Amino acid sequence: MNYQEMMENAKTCMGPYCKACDVCNGRVCRNQMPGPGSKGIGDTAMRNYDKWKEIRVNMDCLCKKKDTDTTFELFGKTFDYPIFAGPVGAVNLHYGDKMNDMEYNDILVSGCVIAGIAAFTGDGTNPDVVKAAAAAIAKVDGLGIPTIKPWNKETIDEKMAQVRESNAFAVAMDIDAAGLPFLKNMNPPAGAKSVKEMKEIIESAGVPFIVKGIMTVEGAKKALEAGAAGIVVSNHGGRVLDQCPATAEVLKEIADAVKGQMKIFVDGGIRSGVDVFKALAMGADAVIIARPYVTSVYGGGEEGVVGPDDGIHMEHFVEIDAFADHGVAFGLRLRIEAAEDLAAEALDGAGGDDALRRTAGAHHHVHVHAGVHHHEGTGHVAVGMQGDARTGLADLGDNLLGRLMGHIEVE
Repeated sequence: MNYQEMMENAKTCMGPYCKACDVCNGRVCRNQMPGPGSKGIGDTAMRNYDKWKEIRVNMDCLCKKKDTDTTFELFGKTFDYPIFAGPVGAVNLHYGDKMNDMEYNDILVSGCVIAGIAAFTGDGTNPDVVKAAAAAIAKVDGLGIPTIKPWNKETIDEKMAQVRESNAFAVAMDIDAAGLPFLKNMNPPAGAKSVKEMKEIIESAGVPFIVKGIMTVEGAKKALEAGAAGIVVSNHGGRVLDQCPATAEVLKEIADAVKGQMKIFVDGGIRSGVDVFKALAMGADAVIIARPYVTSVYGGGEEGVVGPDDGIHMEHFVEIDAFADHGVAFGLRLRIEAAEDLAAEALDGAGGDDALRRTAGAHHHVHVHAGVHHHEGTGHVAVGMQGDARTGLADLGDNLLGRLMGHIEVE
């Protein structure tokens, strides 16, 4: 099975709401709920996607060749890439009745482990969802992250017991799910948590705890105060709050506030290897990608997650040695190897740009200088990098070269 075959398969069994679009940007499904759309006017998922595209990646090819290493360590576990599959719930309602949450998580968890990464699994009103997800994670020696919704204390305690039985190396809570319209009136109820309540939940978990649904510096600091080991900068794909900012718009200020004190993940509209690099350069430790995995599982099962044809990597890939040498697969169109854990930051107010220049050296033998410039009057941001900058492109297909070059601004 190749990528196009996988996509065509998905189109036959997804719907009526999700159309398995070639580019998952939120436009066709817009405000379709049930379905994968956003709340209200339906533009937040589109904004998530578009704002990553407004960030431009610059290059400098006069530099010494260095080896790269994309491995990423998280809570004592090492993964091949700083990319994780995101939690998705009620897939039969929102994406198509080919499978239910239990079947979906079982395929996703095993496929991600084969691909060298891990999956966040979803939760739902059916108590068997977390139970089955825990069983799937147990089968892969705990290499998965169950994501629990902010239910009442008794329900959380019950689900946490199942998580502990799975030997999962971490657990998450999508606190933003408190605002999902179809969960507010459910029994058991889902709702917001105070810092005190979250602290009690985290202390009882027994493993590193990730709070998903952080969109402000204040929220990140409250998660840190509660004892979270990580956060996910996420607006739940626009499904909770209408007209919410994009994750790319708030990531940097959140990273500036808590970087080094907790792990920072980001999701929302990340659809290419170049997007992954931008997120890392702006302060994320890793990224989470959700909707494209649904298409991959529906269209190709475990093979769709791992990568059609070649077992680990997809047939369509991009090698960008400025921040990449190899690639990543899972149901995405691009492979990329990114220097992870970009750190040290310096302010540079020179020139006409509103300059917040990030001078970052990746500790994996790739020396990258990434500058983030907000161009006045344009709304565009340029992320410039200097380092191992030989650009190689291979097996592009489907006009992928044109799509890639649309992300690269040469100055």
